[in-house]
Amino acid sequence: MLAVFSDTATLRYALAFEAELARAEAAEGLIAPDAAEAIAALCATVTIDPAELAEEAALAGTLAIPLVARLRADLTGEVAKTLHKGATSQDVADTVLACQIRAASSLLDGDLVRVTTALAALAQRHAATPAIGRTLLQDALPIGFGLRIAHWRTGVAEAATRLRREVEAGATLQFGGAAGSRAGLRGKSAAVSARLAAALDLPDAAPWHARRGGIAGIATALAIVIGAFGKMARDVSLLAQNGVGEAREPAIPGRGGSSAMAHKRNPTGCQVALSAALRAPGLVAGVLAGLPAEQERGLGGWQAEGPALAELFLLAAGAADAMATVSEGLEIDEAAIARNLAAAGVGTDIGESPALTAALLAQND
Repeated sequence: MLAVFSDTATLRYALAFEAELARAEAAEGLIAPDAAEAIAALCATVTIDPAELAEEAALAGTLAIPLVARLRADLTGEVAKTLHKGATSQDVADTVLACQIRAASSLLDGDLVRVTTALAALAQRHAATPAIGRTLLQDALPIGFGLRIAHWRTGVAEAATRLRREVEAGATLQFGGAAGSRAGLRGKSAAVSARLAAALDLPDAAPWHARRGGIAGIATALAIVIGAFGKMARDVSLLAQNGVGEAREPAIPGRGGSSAMAHKRNPTGCQVALSAALRAPGLVAGVLAGLPAEQERGLGGWQAEGPALAELFLLAAGAADAMATVSEGLEIDEAAIARNLAAAGVGTDIGESPALTAALLAQND
């Protein structure tokens, strides 16, 4: 996940934008074909130190300004003038971010599937295992132990579905030009946009540079994914307490120990997920605060989105990996479950827990 949002990846996506923009414009007769191929060839072979470019971008205000200047310095005459034709800095920044979001989402999806698959098996296995249900942290009534697990799985599955939907709708090509009107393209901007989107493997879209709802939706969906992992982590950590002992994280050498108390087995995976859940809301709040963007290009709002999205994906990836490990190796102590239920003295009627568990699993299968 770190590589997806690295300076190297950002530069690679930005160069791809410039190369494919030139090719799309050449295909529509807006620039000469040999100029497009010269630009594409340069973008494929140019050597730029990402760290140096990052410093220049910080000074200039956006990545595209120093990047375009460097590329033009290696081109000549009319070819140099055709580079970046009809585009603006924000087109590059937003399109790069869209590419990174899609790559990151694909990576995250693997661990989301690991979690839901493992939890489905556990929920089915323990659908009819009587356990004490707890409300407001107090013993309440019996439930099927699998019903609790099915709710964890449903929370994660629903959050994953929401994230996929938001990514599909919001991570699209941004191509609007200086003020979002696609000026100077002789009425061929739609065709150029379609070609550019296809070349970058992004959905085509009308310019969205001043509408940040799509990005905010992705950020929010990521926070909900993280929160779903947090819910599961909270429950597992409570079930793992010494006085409860109904479930524990898998024993992994070197993980979950204490530097001072050798007898301890700490729920470290849950700790990772809960820490992520604590940090995510603040990051999302920053993205939401940028929604009232100023006129045709906001000042300071959209520029804050990239780092926040990268951090949210990193938190989600860390939580997903941690809880995938927990899900796949969760140790469930049926004797402790039975002992705690008997101590509660509320009988063993688990109501329709097995049917509810089956319905939840079928709903998100």
